Amino acid sequence: MFQRLLFTATLACGTSVLTETASADNAQAQATGFIEGSALDLNLRHYYSSQHTKRSTHLVIQKPGGNQPTRTRETWVQTSMLKYSSGYTQGLIGFGVDASLFSAVTLDRGHGDVANGGDRVLVNGNGDALPTWSRLGVGDIRLRVSGTELKAGRLMTENPMLRYKDNRALPSSFQGVALYSNEWDRLALQAGTFERAIPRTGTGAERLTTTFGNRAYTGERISYIGGTLKPGYGLEASLYASRFENMWDQTYLGITQRSGDKAKVALKTAFNYYHTRDQGDQRLGYIDNNAYSLAVTGTHLAHSVTLAWQQIFGDEYFDYVWESTGNYMANSLYSDYNGPNEKSWQLRYDLDLAAYGLPGLTATLWHAKGWNIDGTHYDGDRNGRNTGYNVRGLDGAKHDENGLMVAYTVQSGRLKNAVLRTIVYNHRASGGQIDGSYDEFRLVGNVPINIF
Repeated sequence: MFQRLLFTATLACGTSVLTETASADNAQAQATGFIEGSALDLNLRHYYSSQHTKRSTHLVIQKPGGNQPTRTRETWVQTSMLKYSSGYTQGLIGFGVDASLFSAVTLDRGHGDVANGGDRVLVNGNGDALPTWSRLGVGDIRLRVSGTELKAGRLMTENPMLRYKDNRALPSSFQGVALYSNEWDRLALQAGTFERAIPRTGTGAERLTTTFGNRAYTGERISYIGGTLKPGYGLEASLYASRFENMWDQTYLGITQRSGDKAKVALKTAFNYYHTRDQGDQRLGYIDNNAYSLAVTGTHLAHSVTLAWQQIFGDEYFDYVWESTGNYMANSLYSDYNGPNEKSWQLRYDLDLAAYGLPGLTATLWHAKGWNIDGTHYDGDRNGRNTGYNVRGLDGAKHDENGLMVAYTVQSGRLKNAVLRTIVYNHRASGGQIDGSYDEFRLVGNVPINIF
């Protein structure tokens, strides 16, 4: 969720955009060859987290006689991500492959430290941490014609409907087929269909389920189509539609406008909207909700201030596929502020210390608050449907969080582009809000190495 802080129908606004085709020197025309265009990269990640629960929130330690509550959890993992990408063969149709091997070593294996089982480290049936684990994180074959690519296999997708999650020691990925088209300079299109998720903490593929609903129910696949249009004048618009089979249909609209100059004042306004409606067998029951957010960011030199408002209209959670961050809403931080009928706001301050002689050093400070979470009118299980969302007990629930993130990116030398990031946050919940009450400290280091 923190990656929202780090890192957003596509129908024409005018015929000039759709008729502006790519130049004769399209991407495939510039292919250098399968071997000649190959690259091998290694990313070494060090992940440490210390988490403490507050109020009525507890974690559990698995014991032979039953689960024992605890208030602390320590996670300490060293991972490596080895990625090979071939070039494209030359000719009208280019062929290429990608393969990434992910592996992890659990440095803190204390039975009590790895509370709550395999949420952050892989554990066995007794709740003991496995010393090591590994998997094929990415593995695909790809074809390219002009500026359009077709990929099949395990992919790290990135769009408002299905985006890989990377807030643990290893990222997730998804198994299926995706199409990417960049035939026009200002229009990028995507389509895909995926059947399995490869979880962040795991070694194999799992059926697709939901993040906030009843995970006993799964959908056959998620399919999506959409794209992003950049007509100029600082405007960007995205429109996507997806179907999570027998679970829900979902549409997304995002509009961003940028203007001004940060030497004086630059302004960014971002609007995001999702509509979700039950589909097919309605395995999560009836669903009908709308989620809106509006964020305005003002930037002057090294300083940026963001004020965001978000609201959910509906008697269940605004939801997305488990192991993804298919959520481009403004208030997606530690919590997503996506409870039934929830209102929330966020105030964030970003500082780039390059202006003060410290290039590569950045800081982000934020406060967010959500309230009016009300699931008392939930009737998604009417007419004998499944109870997809257990929200009837939420009546006036609320929560808030405060966070600080400091990151440094090495600017030169052998460790150039290595990143060290630390995050400190607290979150307090009441009235049964799902995310609970925690204090947490995270330290994450990434060292990218280009082998060839």
